[in-house]
Amino acid sequence: VQLQASGGGLVQPGGSLRLSCAASGSIVSINVMGWYRQAPGKARELVATITNTGSTNYADSVKGRFTISRDNAKNTVYLQMNSLKPEDAAVYYCKAYIANTPFRWNDYWGKGTLVTVSS
Repeated sequence: VQLQASGGGLVQPGGSLRLSCAASGSIVSINVMGWYRQAPGKARELVATITNTGSTNYADSVKGRFTISRDNAKNTVYLQMNSLKPEDAAVYYCKAYIANTPFRWNDYWGKGTLVTVSS
């Protein structure tokens, strides 16, 4: 199983970016998918998660600005980031809780995509 994240880049404060993360490989089922971020010198933190039924959870710092969604048919999770702030700059990682056999579930991480917010 592999997670491939994309969509990062350089954006000015107030701008928008959309991150994507596609899971591939031997997948039976995917439960929770989510996005985390890690800024230099800081611990990795949760940004948002979404269950396979569409229930979402957001960090307080991104509520009202970021939207997480997923396409179950494509095993893909998205993060729409609006009104970006310099403090949103980080490497963004996707994570998914995946069963690659009917009864074996594991967390899988993508390699991360860099988001830079600067004028």
